[in-house]
Amino acid sequence: MTTQAGILDKGLLAALGLAADTPWADLTLADIAGAVGINLSEFHGLAGKDDLAAHADPYFDKAMSEEGVSRDESPRERLFDVIMLRFEAMEAHRAGLMSLMTYRDRTPSLLLTLPLARKRSADWALVSAGLDNRSGAPAGLKSVAIGYVIAKAERAWRKEISGDFALTMAALDRGLRDAEDRMKQLQRFTGWGKNKTRQDNTADEETKPEET
Repeated sequence: MTTQAGILDKGLLAALGLAADTPWADLTLADIAGAVGINLSEFHGLAGKDDLAAHADPYFDKAMSEEGVSRDESPRERLFDVIMLRFEAMEAHRAGLMSLMTYRDRTPSLLLTLPLARKRSADWALVSAGLDNRSGAPAGLKSVAIGYVIAKAERAWRKEISGDFALTMAALDRGLRDAEDRMKQLQRFTGWGKNKTRQDNTADEETKPEET
């Protein structure tokens, strides 16, 4: 039996294929079901195309965990690598995604949920890069910063015409460097990293057995 997540995956990919030639707004669920090769009733329980449109972010977020990252790289380099995996996965569906994003930009209900989608993308990027801890800065703050970086990189991706990701990589690298600089400023201003290290050292000392 196909799960709802499976139906959403298949429906999204079919819709993106159709949207390469037909504006997303003009698609119908019946068209999408036909492209998937399932009965329309399989989509029962969905609100409509908006559910499929909202599923695009979590679907392509999964690409960020398809390959491991080297622990020899800096945190910024690891984030760059995993986020680029997302854009590389998106590239195969560029025409359909451009149609979907145009529709999303004009649909208030989707725009209202976009900040949460960005946060979830950022959360998974941090997980995929092995940075979902309190090192460097509070996890929530890192998530907000990376979500903003992903949004800026996506705007650059939408302007690509050569397929070499030059604009995307430049925007992503610049955004991550800016975020890194701001996190360092935060550490200097708040002493976040120093306080954490001192707390960890104190905890280690408290757990040491007494010397005899």
